[in-house]
Amino acid sequence: MTRIYLVRHGTTDWNKEEIFRGRAECKLNETGKAEAKALALYFEDVPIEGVYSSPLSRALETARPTAKSKGREVIPDPAFTDLDFGTWQGLPLKEAEERYPDLYRLWREQPGAVSFPQGENLAQVRNRTWDGLNRLAEENPKRTILIVTHRVVTKVLICAALSLDDSHFWQVKQDSTAINCLEYSRGVFNIALINDTCHLKRTKGSV
Repeated sequence: MTRIYLVRHGTTDWNKEEIFRGRAECKLNETGKAEAKALALYFEDVPIEGVYSSPLSRALETARPTAKSKGREVIPDPAFTDLDFGTWQGLPLKEAEERYPDLYRLWREQPGAVSFPQGENLAQVRNRTWDGLNRLAEENPKRTILIVTHRVVTKVLICAALSLDDSHFWQVKQDSTAINCLEYSRGVFNIALINDTCHLKRTKGSV
C-alpha cells in the first residue's frame, strides 16, 4: 500500500483578503509560516519518503520545513499547480461578484459548469491532478509521500477519489494546511483522513 498525504498550503495575505489567487505568486504570511512549521511537527514521527509540491511559492514554502526535517528536497510538480482563474486572478471576491454576477452565481451554485474567462474549469484541473496523483502513486509503491498543493486541487481530488462529480466541490472543506490522507492499493484510492488541522490546535499560540 502507498500512503499519500495531500495537504493544502498555508495562509497568505490574499487568503485573508479573499482574493482569487490562481497562478499568481503570493508568499506565506507569518501565520502561514507558523502553520508550515506546525505541519513539520505533525510529520515528525511519520516516515515521509518523498515530498512533492505545486511549483507556486506558497506551496513550496509550506512543504520545505517538513522536507528539511526528513533530509529531503521538495520536488515541484506542475500537475498540482492551482486552478487558472484567468481574468479573475487578483480580483477580490466582492469585485468578482460585482463584475461577473452571473458567472459568480454559477460558480457558487454549479461549480463544475464554470469555465473561467481565459482560464480553466474544474474538469481540466481534475484531469491533470488525477493523472498526477496516479503517476506518483505508481512511482512510489509501498512508500509514504507528501504532496502540498492548493484548496481547489485537494477538493477536486477528494471528490474524484470518492467517485463524486465536481458538483460536490463546495461540500468538501479544506482549511489552511489541512491534512488529508489517501491510501493506494491495486489501482484504488481509499480516503483515510480529511481536513485534519489538529497540528494547528496544538500550536494555537503560535498560529
